[in-house]
Formats: sequence, C-alpha cells, structure tokens
Amino acid sequence: MEVYIKDILFVVFLLCFIAQLYYLIANHNRLARYKPQNDTPVGQLPVSVIIAARNEYANLKHNLPLILDQDYPEYEVIVVNDCSFDHTDELLNIYEKQYPKLRIVTIEEHPRFKTGKKFALTLGIKAARYEHLLFTDADCEPTSSHWISRMASKFKGDVSIVLGYSPYQRSRGLLNLFARFETLKTAINYLSAALSGDAYMGIGRNLAYTKTLFFKNKGFAAHMHILSGDDDLFVNQNATPANLDIEIHPDAHTQSEVKPTLRSYYRQKKRHMGVGKLYKSKHRRFLSFDALSGFVYYGLFIYLLTIQLEPLLILGLYLFRLILQVVIYNKVFTKLRCADLIWWLPIFDFVYYLYLNIFGLIGTFTKTKQWK
Repeated sequence: MEVYIKDILFVVFLLCFIAQLYYLIANHNRLARYKPQNDTPVGQLPVSVIIAARNEYANLKHNLPLILDQDYPEYEVIVVNDCSFDHTDELLNIYEKQYPKLRIVTIEEHPRFKTGKKFALTLGIKAARYEHLLFTDADCEPTSSHWISRMASKFKGDVSIVLGYSPYQRSRGLLNLFARFETLKTAINYLSAALSGDAYMGIGRNLAYTKTLFFKNKGFAAHMHILSGDDDLFVNQNATPANLDIEIHPDAHTQSEVKPTLRSYYRQKKRHMGVGKLYKSKHRRFLSFDALSGFVYYGLFIYLLTIQLEPLLILGLYLFRLILQVVIYNKVFTKLRCADLIWWLPIFDFVYYLYLNIFGLIGTFTKTKQWK
C-alpha cells in the first residue's frame, strides 16, 4: 500500500510539473515575445487623469507635480479629495493656482454615509471633461514625462481599456525584494492573459479606459458593495479580446514605495486578494489551478526528495523547469526593469506560491472594511 501511495504522489508531481510548464510556455512566453513601441508617440487624444486621494498630503506634494508637468498637449488632472483631514485641501488649493490643468473634486465627511474609493472615482469620472480616462494613485509617480503619451497612444480602433504596469521602487530589505517580485509575477500573469485575449484584471495604479465604457456598463454598480476591486473587477467584467491593449514601455510605468512594515503590507494584500472570489468562474479556475499546482509541485518536490524517491529524476525535472523559467522570465524581467530579481527566482517562486495559497484562503473568508 505504501508503494502505491508513493507512486500516486509521483504521478501527481508529474501532473503539476506539466501544468506549470503549460503556464510558462502557453501564457508567460507571450509577454516574453511582446515588443513595446520604442518611438515616443505623439499625443492626439485629450485625456483626463483621475486620482482618488484620502489623507495623501505627502504623496501628492511629491507626485502630483510630476503628473501635472507631463509632456502632453491636452489633458487635465482631477484629484478627488475624499474626506481628507491632513491638510490635503490646502495643498490642492495651492497647486490649483499654479497649475491650470488641475481640477479638484471634494467629498465631505458624512456622519452616516461612509464613502469608498469607488464612489470617489465615480465622482471624478463624472467631472471629467474628456472621453479617455487615465487612472493612478496618489502614492504613484510616473517614470517619465511621456507616461500619458504612451498610455493614450494605445486607444486605437476598438480599444477602450489599456493595462499598464506599476512596479514598486527598489530599496533595501527582504520585504522590498519579495513585494517587487510578487508584483512582477502578478503583472506577468495578467499581462500575458491580456495578450492571449482573455484579460482578467488590471492595476488601478496604472489603468486607462473610456468614459463611454464606464457608463455603458453601469460603472462599479455590480460590485459597489465591495470596497476593493475598482480596477481588477472592472476589467474582469468589461474586457474583451477586441477592446483591450497593454502598454509596458519603461516610460509608461508608474512606481510607488512598498509598504513600510510587514503588517501594513499584509493588510494591503488581504484587501486585494479578497475580490478574487468575484472574478468570472473561468478566471477563478485558471488562477486557482496555477496557484494550487505550483504549491503542490514544490511541496511534493521537497517530500519526494526527502524520501529519496527517484531523486535524480525529480531534480532533473526541477532544473528543467527552473532553466525554462530563467530563459522566459529573464526577457520579461529585463523589459519591466526588474532584471535584478532573476537571481531570487529559485527562492521567491516557491514563496510566491505559498503566499498565493495562504492569501487566497484568507481572502475567501475575510471582508474588506476600509480602503485606506
């Protein structure tokens, strides 16, 4: 009986190994082959940049001028001041006098009606003068003065959603390393899915879509009761193979700092993972199978080596997958300006799948109560 159990575990390991190869070759390799446009596009469409901010005085002071000084002919920046009490209003009033492109929408605190980010964004969208909307967060800074140009240039033909990339800034510490790696792996997954014509999410730190699409599909109405999901749930429900494109050129990134403590990082990720259960069923299956097969693959790899069951074969399969990962991911990591993380792949890839399963369970049984 014990022999049969070992054989079954070995077969399960092989199946998980094959599943992981599928995700690498059939999906992630699409992003490795993708070539972003090198020439800086000329701005044509007027754009409304929308930022929802609650108590973001320090971030707005640093990042807002970088957005207001973009090299783009016609755009406006709408900052929705969502019940801030940290002198954000004073800062915005000063900037409004300095920058004609800045417009302010203010939400006052109500004793009984508590607002969230989706409400703030909806007010910003309603206030927007232009059809094409570009979103980021107050704690994000564009990596160049051509951020708007590159994101807006993707609105061609039937495209009404543009997915961008928003990495974390590099600094010291293991938390920074893993947070950057996790963000990169998440981007590889959702950008590869978009290239395959089956986009399932986007990141609100760097996302664009049209005003018509938003109101045609009733905005966030389907998930207004969920505080998170203004970005990924909107994309999950409204993206089609024909209406979506991606922009990953380094000039089009928006970057932010990793949360300073493990506790704050945990709160952020718990909030993000909590909306996954509302994805379309096919996307939940796709993501769950990747997470589970990766976790079981590593778990059985360690166990089968421990009991010395075909150790040379097990190690050979592990090295084959790792080498294939390095070949494919090195191209992607280089494109997304995270080449230093390739050295951490053998460690962080295992930690990543452990993280996915733990936070997946936490997100399933928890409810987000606040967006800030």
